[in-house]
Amino acid sequence: MGLDIRVITETEFPAWLMAVRRGFLQSSTEGLESEAAMRLARTDISRLQGAFDDGRCVATFRSFAQELTVPGGSRVAVDAVTAVTVAPTHRRRGVLSRMMATDLAAAKERGEVAATLIAAEYPIYGRFGFGPATSLTEWEVDLTRSGLNPHEPLDAVLDGGRIDLVDGEDVRKLGGAIHARLAARQHGVVDRPEGWWDRHAGIGVPPLDKWTEPFYALYRSASGVPEGLVTYRTDDNWDDRKQPRDSAIVSQLIAAGPAAERALWRFVCSIDWITTVRTGYRAPDDLLPLLLPDPRAARVVTHADWLWLRVLDTARLLASRTYGQEASLVLDVRDPAGLAGGVFRLDASPEGAVCAPDTRSADLTLDVRDLASVFLGDESVERLVALGRIEENRPGAAALAGGAFRTARRPWCPDMF
Repeated sequence: MGLDIRVITETEFPAWLMAVRRGFLQSSTEGLESEAAMRLARTDISRLQGAFDDGRCVATFRSFAQELTVPGGSRVAVDAVTAVTVAPTHRRRGVLSRMMATDLAAAKERGEVAATLIAAEYPIYGRFGFGPATSLTEWEVDLTRSGLNPHEPLDAVLDGGRIDLVDGEDVRKLGGAIHARLAARQHGVVDRPEGWWDRHAGIGVPPLDKWTEPFYALYRSASGVPEGLVTYRTDDNWDDRKQPRDSAIVSQLIAAGPAAERALWRFVCSIDWITTVRTGYRAPDDLLPLLLPDPRAARVVTHADWLWLRVLDTARLLASRTYGQEASLVLDVRDPAGLAGGVFRLDASPEGAVCAPDTRSADLTLDVRDLASVFLGDESVERLVALGRIEENRPGAAALAGGAFRTARRPWCPDMF
């Protein structure tokens, strides 16, 4: 094909970054050199691939080390995939297939048990063995219909804690510890790379992103421990009667526990002049709608797949989580790429699991994509059997597996990467 597909060099990084911009339909070169310098300082360039045609970068691919929380609270090492682009002039030539195969093979060699990504388009990644593993929902809340009392003192719902408006420096100091406590209890959460909190406070943000300073509100428990953080922006909207009709747009709300989560939502919904709240991307079973006296005031505006997963080591990944009930299952996992396939016996329980290759007849036969979708508990084994995507070889195996993989709460990944 005349294409040179390889790891890029440092001198090629600005051209690679410009190719990423073009791939996401950003043609501007504004601030390219300064952004390249900032990003290069925190990027493992050995995990950046580019495809070059006559010296021009026409496709990009990046991965980086990530940790993912699985049911039960364990953290597993995964390969996070991002910045995937192919120029429209070079589509359908197998460029992405070659870059993906190289990266996944390297990740498996490093011992990472899975790969993750956020899929911009649904049809692309299933053919590489990825399956949607978490979902998201965004609500728009009409506070005038919510039934909340705008005159109720906020102290009445704070469980003895307090909420303070803070600045970016406070967020940089305290946010990481709050996020770590969230990650310990919420499966689907990924770690935040070095520099994440700096950028969240406006430090090191690329000029093209047009960052504007938000509001930050911090919840402290009755003992004074920071346990929750919300970041939001507001608009400026007045109606013809000179009545405020402003909106609060939440970009982040993280909490170490439900008390902090309830308090922060109640705070956002009590801000003077705010009549509408956009929640940002939340888990489909987020607490917010049911915190309202009238949950119908929360209208779903977005619901979609979010974090995708690609199994690389079936035995280690299945052994990393806890399960909803005891179950012994033999799984025949089909993987055309040859990375994670085979027959495995899973002995699962609420305390943990053991999984190893096996030679017995399989109870269930499934593609590696569908294993990825049920692993975090967001998809139902029984549903995929009904769709014909999982084959039940032993009567009752689907119900047994469904009860084992099911989780009390939906998985949630708060981050884009």
